[in-house]
Amino acid sequence: MSYAPIVLFVYNRLEEVKLTINALQKNYLADASDLYIFSDGAKNSEGKNDVNNVRKYLETIQGFHSITIIERDKNFGLAKSVIEGASEILNKYQKIIVLEDDIVTSPNFLCYMNQALDFYKDTAKVFSISGHTIPLNSLKAYKEDVYIGLRPASWGWATWIDRWQDIDWEITDYKDFIQNKKAINKFNMGGVDLTKMLQDYMNKKNNSWAIRWAYAMYKVQKYTIYPTTSKVNNIGFSTKATHCNNTNIYDSKIDNSNTCKFNFIDNITPNKTIINDFKNQYTFYSKLKKKILEYIKTVSFFQR
Repeated sequence: MSYAPIVLFVYNRLEEVKLTINALQKNYLADASDLYIFSDGAKNSEGKNDVNNVRKYLETIQGFHSITIIERDKNFGLAKSVIEGASEILNKYQKIIVLEDDIVTSPNFLCYMNQALDFYKDTAKVFSISGHTIPLNSLKAYKEDVYIGLRPASWGWATWIDRWQDIDWEITDYKDFIQNKKAINKFNMGGVDLTKMLQDYMNKKNNSWAIRWAYAMYKVQKYTIYPTTSKVNNIGFSTKATHCNNTNIYDSKIDNSNTCKFNFIDNITPNKTIINDFKNQYTFYSKLKKKILEYIKTVSFFQR
């Protein structure tokens, strides 16, 4: 097996970057993997110091087969960074594992990702691999290592060039889609928040690359492979985060096993119970409940 390159996108959060790299260095396949780091430029003069501190740290990183650092001389923003950076590396390697600067991985993350990329490379129905799963009650009695999802996930993911290269990042058919209730309902089977996020992008209320990626997957009617036990955790929910608030309502217990061998399913047919459970995690009431519970846990912690 040839191992996929790891592509990491960083900006101005030094402590999060350190935790992300530290976890990656502990991965079983780290020393056999090529690491590419895209460092975005500062938005203004006030932000240069934080960006420079991150870049100084990047020069000290060791523990990988090779390390290549690409420093942007201006601010691309996350969407442009991911789209252009991922495209560049995919054109060279044909497959890719992607992380942002606030994703802590389990030691078997690279094992899982590389094995999944190899197993599903010729399976046309599979669009991407996710390293993250949200906690689902339907997974408690589920015996497999992976399950099928209707939306991609951006918290540690992987894909191949033939799934990526034809994506319409401009969403040129949006007007037809948004007037088609049947199409909207089908898209929202992956989560009732999807169409709203796409509308917000088209109305310039967000600049999400991930919602366009999700729409591209829906259009070709393909699936994402999710791990039953999460291989990543997002630590980026702080006041300094660009795209997240300070509450992680989709936190999952990270895989603490020592396994580096996974069993993948051949039958790419979504489990209806899991699909419905997954979809329901994104309703307004589900999100509100999660936020309340997270708030209660936080208050309880500080009252100890």
